[in-house]
Amino acid sequence: MEDRWFPFPVNPGIRPRHSRSVALILSTLAVAAGDVGMAAGHIRYVDLPLDPVALNLGFFQLKWYSLAYIGGILAGWWYLLKLLDQPGAPMARRHADDFVFYATLGIILGGRIGYVLFYAPEMLTDPIKILRLWDGGMSFHGGMVGLILGIAWLARKHGLNTLRVCDYVACVAPIGQCFGRIANFINGELWGKPSDAPWAIVFPRTVVGGIDPARHPSQLYEALGEGLLLFLLLSFLFWRTDARYKPGFLLGTGLAGFGVARFVIEFWREPDSQLVEFAQRTGLHMGQWLTLPMIAGGLYLIATAKGRRVRVEPIAGKDSVA
Repeated sequence: MEDRWFPFPVNPGIRPRHSRSVALILSTLAVAAGDVGMAAGHIRYVDLPLDPVALNLGFFQLKWYSLAYIGGILAGWWYLLKLLDQPGAPMARRHADDFVFYATLGIILGGRIGYVLFYAPEMLTDPIKILRLWDGGMSFHGGMVGLILGIAWLARKHGLNTLRVCDYVACVAPIGQCFGRIANFINGELWGKPSDAPWAIVFPRTVVGGIDPARHPSQLYEALGEGLLLFLLLSFLFWRTDARYKPGFLLGTGLAGFGVARFVIEFWREPDSQLVEFAQRTGLHMGQWLTLPMIAGGLYLIATAKGRRVRVEPIAGKDSVA
């Protein structure tokens, strides 16, 4: 339970000549009561059986956030192998092993660099903080750029079609995004704006020196919209349509789908504390501005994918797939 406090001490011996002070105190308490009423009946985060640390050995702590990255990469690797078993795969299973290394490196480096550049440029004055990955701070957009660069390097090294490899990876990416947002929720971070919705949650220490209101669990919104729903959409397109034979179609759907989901959900999400002024000045959160190029690029890839359809030669050496 977080500590609660009142702005003024209660003094039962207040004399009538202090009636104005009493009125001020009662008025302040009424406002506070209104804030408490907003959170009345809502789930309190501190009452949930959640702990950011998944395993604590004293000398070593394994956090859920780290497990989310590890689990996302391993689950993505497994699912990618299932996709590569289908006709017309752009690379062989042996390439997937190399892909895991380049993807992990690209996601970590790109995610951290993107976070520093877009969300915490003050870290540039203290480079040691940039290396403290265990303190948190990763950007999806930076991680995506790092992932694409890793794919490009892999494709160049093995003579693969970069765009078609990206199509397959796009079907895998929402898994890691879903795990990551669930980890954010477990950590009690990146919460949403105040809300009186029945499912709103009272996160601790969201107001400096004030009473915490119930808030949108925007982390779970993102896990659902940017993770599960996007994964199901891409899975349907891959398994039930010929989308994988149109280079760029699945990648474009992933970029545009993620961009739209993030742009909409950001309206219920509280901007990062250091970027509140930026959001007020520009009218949009930093995350929303960063999704606009993704949406535009994704729509372009979708619109032009049909014209890029060519006879596909599976890397595994099986019959050609038209």
